[in-house]
Amino acid sequence: MDNREKITKEKIVKEKIQFNSPSTIYVTYKRGPESYPLHWHNAAEFTLILEDGCKYRVNDTIYELKSGDVLLVWPQQIHETIRIPKDGAIFIQFPSVILENNLDLVSISRFLYDCQLLTASENPELTGFIKDKIWEIKEIHSSSDPLAETKCKLCIYEILLKIGEHSIAIAKNRMNLSEGAGSGWDYIHNACTYIVENSTEDIAQIDVARHIGISNYYFSKLFKQYMHMSFPAYLANIRVKKAASLLLNDSLSITECAFLSGFQSTTTFNKAFHDITGYSPRDYRKLYR
Repeated sequence: MDNREKITKEKIVKEKIQFNSPSTIYVTYKRGPESYPLHWHNAAEFTLILEDGCKYRVNDTIYELKSGDVLLVWPQQIHETIRIPKDGAIFIQFPSVILENNLDLVSISRFLYDCQLLTASENPELTGFIKDKIWEIKEIHSSSDPLAETKCKLCIYEILLKIGEHSIAIAKNRMNLSEGAGSGWDYIHNACTYIVENSTEDIAQIDVARHIGISNYYFSKLFKQYMHMSFPAYLANIRVKKAASLLLNDSLSITECAFLSGFQSTTTFNKAFHDITGYSPRDYRKLYR
């Protein structure tokens, strides 16, 4: 065996592929705090209300909740438990990667994140479905099933699919789309997917329009019609979400978080971050729990 062959074999033996450890799904019932101050985390938190009188704050909105309602807190949203009766709610937390690993969910996050409260009175079928799934997750989570985490995630995906369909239906109703407008939705869906995949790059509106095969003018008009925001605003939202995730890493400076998320200047980043979250990046980082 010559030296070159020996070195090659040593490299093969020593090379290791490392994967991130799967995040845990949490279920909280009968031991949750009756109040909790403003905070955020990189997980989604879905709460099923069991008793009237629960009161929460998400971003700048206060919610007075009744039994059977479902409160949806999405990753990185500032929220607070103002008041909750003893054993008044059950909630699940699941890692943001469940959302982020699916481009279709990320591309409609504009609509998902606007869906905050589902009331039992207005959405009995949907809240009933989510209620059943949350209890199913609780039973699976507390079992000794060796595949409990995977089964819990399957339930979470079923919930997300229902909420996604609900959110899209509301968005389409607001758009008051005419017959034959389906192709416009296809354009926007493809555009959003492309934007999400390339948000950390220096992309412009004309790049997206060219990618999906329509003129820049028509794309701008279509995007505002369907998304209720401009392309720059949508791109800034995607980048701010990315930056918020990076802020979890204390070894990264705020400037590094800005550039790694796709912003071209710290001034633009700071303004966009404050406009979207209501906090400076520094103050937002301090609220992490």
